Amino acid sequence: MLLIPAIDLKDGRCVRLRQGDMRRETIYSEDPVAVALQWEQLGAPLLHVVDLNGAIEGRPANLAQIEAILNAVSVPIQVGGGVRTLDTVRTYLGCGAKRVVMGTAVLQDRAVLEDACELFPERILVGIDAKNGKVAVKGWTAVSDTSARDLVKTLAGLNLAGVIYTDISRDGMLEGPDLSSLKAFVKDSPVPVIASGGITRIEDIRAIQALDPRIEGVIVGKALYDGKLDLKAALAAVAG
Repeated sequence: MLLIPAIDLKDGRCVRLRQGDMRRETIYSEDPVAVALQWEQLGAPLLHVVDLNGAIEGRPANLAQIEAILNAVSVPIQVGGGVRTLDTVRTYLGCGAKRVVMGTAVLQDRAVLEDACELFPERILVGIDAKNGKVAVKGWTAVSDTSARDLVKTLAGLNLAGVIYTDISRDGMLEGPDLSSLKAFVKDSPVPVIASGGITRIEDIRAIQALDPRIEGVIVGKALYDGKLDLKAALAAVAG
């Protein structure tokens, strides 16, 4: 199982939010490239980079910082936040991203997702962000009437790299993941799942790892930045 550090970008800086609220940010670095290099040097096998402004605006807003990260590190990077068009997918893949994450577009313009999967097989991830079981969109500023479990079922047949499932209520709260909700979601998913939200301790990672073999990775953010989780120790635990 992959342990994936998150790098969330807002106004060009590396930040973490509480439950996705743009008004509740903690700034961790003015230099996202240095952060990416740090996680790479500590052994991260993959990085998860999110354009938070882009998620709200519906288009890339921190492209310069993302390009700089892609040029600086050698580990694979998946990029998300504001990916609503094929042009944006092409831009990120053209800059060197390994995979691109699509979220809001999955609900608002299904054809874009289907075209992206056809043009770039196994390089598209679907981000499904759940708030009380419902899918949140537009950078978590709106909640749809669609349930996360219903949405993931509709992805069968698409040539996806996988799905990222984020529990918004746990994100940035350092309270541990909701294992029962995650287990139910994975059961309904036709593709591999990456779990995100609330992962704080090595015990959380081990519990997720034991939950279902179709969980291919976990994304960790605030716990790493606050020093509550040591990346090297966590990587060793996953490998063990």
